[in-house]
Amino acid sequence: MGVGMRPFYALHQGTKSVADQKTKILRGRLLTFSAAPQGPDDIDAYNFEEDGALLISDGKIEARGPFSKIKAEAPEGVAVTDHRPHLIVPGFIDTHIHFPQAQVIASWADQLLDWLNDYTFPAELKFANKAHGNRIAKAFFDAILSYGTTTAAAYCSSHPNSVDAYFEEAESRDMLMVGGKTMMDRNAPADLCDTAQGSYDDSKALLKKWHGRGRAHYAVTPRFAITSTPAQLEAAGALLKEHPDCHLQTHINENHNEISLTKELYPDAKDYLGVYEDFGLLGPKTLLGHCIHMNERELGVMKDTGSVAVFCPTSNLFLGSGLFDKARLENAGVRTAIATDVGGGTNYSMLRTLDEGYKILQMQRQRMHPLTCFYWATLGNAEALSLSDRIGTLEAGTDADLVVLDAKATPTMALRMETVETLSEELFVLQTLGDDRAIVETYVAGTASKVS
Repeated sequence: MGVGMRPFYALHQGTKSVADQKTKILRGRLLTFSAAPQGPDDIDAYNFEEDGALLISDGKIEARGPFSKIKAEAPEGVAVTDHRPHLIVPGFIDTHIHFPQAQVIASWADQLLDWLNDYTFPAELKFANKAHGNRIAKAFFDAILSYGTTTAAAYCSSHPNSVDAYFEEAESRDMLMVGGKTMMDRNAPADLCDTAQGSYDDSKALLKKWHGRGRAHYAVTPRFAITSTPAQLEAAGALLKEHPDCHLQTHINENHNEISLTKELYPDAKDYLGVYEDFGLLGPKTLLGHCIHMNERELGVMKDTGSVAVFCPTSNLFLGSGLFDKARLENAGVRTAIATDVGGGTNYSMLRTLDEGYKILQMQRQRMHPLTCFYWATLGNAEALSLSDRIGTLEAGTDADLVVLDAKATPTMALRMETVETLSEELFVLQTLGDDRAIVETYVAGTASKVS
């Protein structure tokens, strides 16, 4: 029996017909969060059910609780999938990733700007071809699902084709995804650049086509200040003002050379964040990738606008960008999220991302508890996306996006698990040693994905 295949059986009660095939029970050890844990003893921040169950119908969680209770109250004849002794947690959420960079991951380079010019821009040029976009989209979604990620906020290329390929593939899998056309009209290859007006027109048309269609959410997406003229950032701000329910995603304060060039291009701005501030790009649905080298004024503006700082640990290490200071940002009242940032990031796995994030914070004596890590990758990131009413939790009424985890997936993990006595220890094994092999199954809207 391959990874991802688990016993499946139906419970038949009485003589009534079997329940609708869209209704099912998932049985296992359930873990879900209601708030950010304030420490290892903060048991009010999460709910753990040793023998729990979820009643799922039409892609939604109808009920959560002890298996005996859920089974007794479920429709007669409902099918049960028994995932014991594995953990069932909300599907992982990736708040910053680059769809066109699937073939850029693991590219040897110096630092950020060199990496963009040498690898990223040439890869993104290929997305003018819709067939190429379609092929990469299939591989991209296969990859994130194999690692237990059920929602991501992604940058597409500057080509409308790439956005269509991305959302078409997401729609075919019924996935809740955030994404948008990358807007850039300078400091990139001519065939990759648009114009201020063209980026506005393209983005508006794509937004109209995709935002709110099924589970799609559009993000206005200027790459960063270096590749956008003031006119283009003004256009992005106009889009956001016209469609305030959309997200905005961009980059900031990742690399010292990037910061210096931004100052040259926007000499009148107070600082890097001031560029985005001046064009009305900040707010509670604004996702700012990296936020490594922030000054005090920027932190105050981040707090006041509710903008989100997105931590990309594997990318920051790979490109030598610096160390994200979680404690400093959060003590200043800044909302935070965590993400893979593929292809600067080196792994699609949120488990591997948590592991590297833990190490970066450990270097700064900010020891992150495993409960905090799993909160961050689920409900925490859902809150950062302003989507916690839909995803990131196992609460009744939310979308049934789930992942089943096996902390004994490899011989090394199984050996370590022989000495594990607590849930927190198990979670730490998963985030430190786990990868796609620890993913037993990924469910999207209640349906098991094909994880081989």
